[in-house]
Amino acid sequence: MSDNQRMTKQKRVILEELERVRTHPTADELYGIVRKRIPRISLGTVYRNLEMLAASGRIRTIRTCGKQRRFDADLSDHVHASCIRCGKIKDLPGGFPIGRLDGNLDESEFTYIATRIEIIGICGDCKREEETREG
Repeated sequence: MSDNQRMTKQKRVILEELERVRTHPTADELYGIVRKRIPRISLGTVYRNLEMLAASGRIRTIRTCGKQRRFDADLSDHVHASCIRCGKIKDLPGGFPIGRLDGNLDESEFTYIATRIEIIGICGDCKREEETREG
């Protein structure tokens, strides 16, 4: 981080809490979590710090299906599964074999940086709820 983006207490706590959860929270959800440690923090401060952390490459912003942006502290290449009903995002085990793309990348003269794959569907909770209503 540059000097004008120093690691303030608020930014450190936001990052720590984001690293602790695996739910890919929205800024609002993370605000609720962070307030337990810093009761006087504002939602605007959480938003600003998330933007700075994303801009500096410390976290990932996830934009899915027109829903609110979500945030992820796991910067490894991994696949997200997104529910079109509730907006929940889950990491899928394993990864995506980038080797499959190597030939296409060579032909396009495109330099690989990272893989971002999103599977869109209906999560188990929403499917069970749907089956219960129909049942």
